[in-house]
Amino acid sequence: MGTVRLTTAQALIKFLNQQYIHVDGEESPFVEGVFNVFGHGNVVGIGQALEQDAGHLKVIQGKNEQGMAHAAIAYSREMLRRKIYAVTTSAGPGSANLIAAAGTALANNIPVLLLPADTFATRQPDPVLQQLEHEHSTAITTNDAFLAVSRYWDRVTRPEQLMSSLIRAFEVMTDPGKAGPATICISQDVEGEAFDFDEHFLKSASII
Repeated sequence: MGTVRLTTAQALIKFLNQQYIHVDGEESPFVEGVFNVFGHGNVVGIGQALEQDAGHLKVIQGKNEQGMAHAAIAYSREMLRRKIYAVTTSAGPGSANLIAAAGTALANNIPVLLLPADTFATRQPDPVLQQLEHEHSTAITTNDAFLAVSRYWDRVTRPEQLMSSLIRAFEVMTDPGKAGPATICISQDVEGEAFDFDEHFLKSASII
């Protein structure tokens, strides 16, 4: 099996397009689309990847991050947890607006993929606009607040980490007993970083 050179964000979108679910002998895509409010941290990564090739994903621009997440939760519940939407936001306050909705999804075992942008992994442009600043640690970001309200949580600071992170997130979201929100925080410089991703990771996969 070979590799495909993509940015982290491009690999993310291709992966979302390739996840399928089997129900009563019928196969259908598990991820219906992506709700978004683009800004610093996700517009030149996930935003660009969606513009280049969204595949079958429906790309819906929202006006309020919490509203988008609640819409994604309602959709997943209406579809009996057989389909989900991903939700991507900018870093800082945009991400923080998802937290209450994540708590709702966790309490009700509703799968939703939350993709809040995170600060630069290199920490070179530091601090950046609306970055949460703590005197005792530069490793803490707004996205640490999702730890208490996510069934699965991870921070991606290198492109290759995306593969294991996504696989684990989808295992959790499709587990009938443990389903809930999966939060993957991707550092904004890493979203645009290129890597040779394993072709197997990008192939169609049936998750149930």
